[in-house]
Amino acid sequence: MREGILAALRQDKVDLSAISVAMFAGDRVVWQEAFGYANRESGLRATVDTRFNIGSVAKVFAALAVMILRDQGKLSLDQPVVELLPSFSMRSPDYSKVTVRHLISHSPGFPGFNRRNVFNFAPVPGYAQDTLKGLQQSRLKHDPGELTVYCNDGFTMVELLTLQLTGLSYPAFMQRAVFDPLGMTLTEYPLAPAVEGSFVHPNFEGRTLPQEMMAAHATGSTMSTPADMMKLALMIMDGGTYQGRRIVSESGLQDMAVDQSAMAPINPIAASPSRYGLGWDTVAQMGLAAGGLKAWGKNGGTAFFSTEFFVLPEARLAVLVSGNGFEYDPRSLCEGLLLRAAAERGAIRSVPSAIVSTVPAVASAAIDALALPGIYANYDKPLQVADAGDGSLTVSGWSASGWTVEQSGLRLRADGRWWSDDVTGNCFLFAEVRGHRYLIRRLLPANRLYWGEVPEGEWLPEISAPLPDAWKARLGSRWRCIDDDPQSIEGKLMPRTGAIGAMAERPGYVVWFDDQPWRAQLLRVIDDNEAGMTVKVPVNAGRDLVELRMVKDGAEEQLHIGTLVYRRTA
Repeated sequence: MREGILAALRQDKVDLSAISVAMFAGDRVVWQEAFGYANRESGLRATVDTRFNIGSVAKVFAALAVMILRDQGKLSLDQPVVELLPSFSMRSPDYSKVTVRHLISHSPGFPGFNRRNVFNFAPVPGYAQDTLKGLQQSRLKHDPGELTVYCNDGFTMVELLTLQLTGLSYPAFMQRAVFDPLGMTLTEYPLAPAVEGSFVHPNFEGRTLPQEMMAAHATGSTMSTPADMMKLALMIMDGGTYQGRRIVSESGLQDMAVDQSAMAPINPIAASPSRYGLGWDTVAQMGLAAGGLKAWGKNGGTAFFSTEFFVLPEARLAVLVSGNGFEYDPRSLCEGLLLRAAAERGAIRSVPSAIVSTVPAVASAAIDALALPGIYANYDKPLQVADAGDGSLTVSGWSASGWTVEQSGLRLRADGRWWSDDVTGNCFLFAEVRGHRYLIRRLLPANRLYWGEVPEGEWLPEISAPLPDAWKARLGSRWRCIDDDPQSIEGKLMPRTGAIGAMAERPGYVVWFDDQPWRAQLLRVIDDNEAGMTVKVPVNAGRDLVELRMVKDGAEEQLHIGTLVYRRTA
């Protein structure tokens, strides 16, 4: 793993400059090491006490907070949120069915992620209240609990619940209930600028930037070190106690480790790498399961940092690795490290071999391939499945420059999946659940330890009615956000812009092009001033959907997306 980290840091022209790792085995931290530069510009080296932003690993803390509040008798998992937080409301009447469990299992049905003033270079208060305001202006994208699709805003609501039920801010509650009892002296939320040298700076296009200060505390703003996080891992492995002191009930930890995805009515994949627990991305981590190991895992990503966290409660192993960039493969590194450690310690017989895949034979029984082509929509890049006319299918992706073929010559094979002749690590399948047709990609990760299935998009029907004149007049218009804080990434570094357009293949829909990062979402027209969400895609491809609302401000027409306000520029 050390060799893999050093190789990643030796790459040319990458923003990644520092990586830190700690590993727990048995009853102690057996390895901790930091690599690279906390401040590349000044030459300051990272140490094991230098803090990284661990991003969405913070969701494990949020779920832990809920379990502690349940232990205190302040809430129950299946209690409607509105009973605990009367200020919570949405435009869809079924918002009253959203429960606490839904918030921390990626299943409340919220559009996804309030991006206003979330990644900043200075403290920007009020993010959770702003998220609540955005939800009050939004509709549900699916029924609460209908499917599990990554949703940041559900966890942000835990901040408001904590304040309502305890009178303490979420950071203050976590300090008292978790960080202090665990002796996590290097773990905190960025409420004020940290002392120079105590944290890793982000880098962007060769420049060293100020401290990244994420505002979504329960969702992903925790600063920590890998060794400090091993104290959390030890508490989890010891059933909720740390050095003889109970932090959370053992039943709370067990409930966090129950696969919530399996309970969802819309669940089209049998081999998902994301089997959501409460707070966990997976409670059956597939790379380690390939070796017969039970592992819980959580990934974390911010605008500039990426992290992986694994806890193996039965093997008593844990690891966290974090870097200030994305130009390395932390998941494969951790899987390899833990499998080898487990084999060395006798927890498994040997490290599993990489899968050697072969393309199955062409299916002998033909099917009606004409039912499969079409546009499959998602949250960032629509896909097109086309009939090539010879019994094969072609999959193309949409970008700013148009359609680009991703894979061609896909033929139905004996295993029921669509493979091309020359690609052995990637194939497709189609599934229909409750009237929703999905395009699913089946792939091998870099270390080839397991097959994973990921829904890529949902088939989108044609609309016979043309766009209303009000929306036709907006096609080709460009917009710029006017209410980002000057200290946000968008306010300081990358102005937030977008455009309204259309897709020739689905002319009845509106397309919202988000320039930072480039994304395209197909939206259904609701009326002359609103366009809404169209798809229900589990896991990741259906996350972070948007609704467009046109609002008059005097003579000027503004575009609202949640609490983001855009002004027309062209």
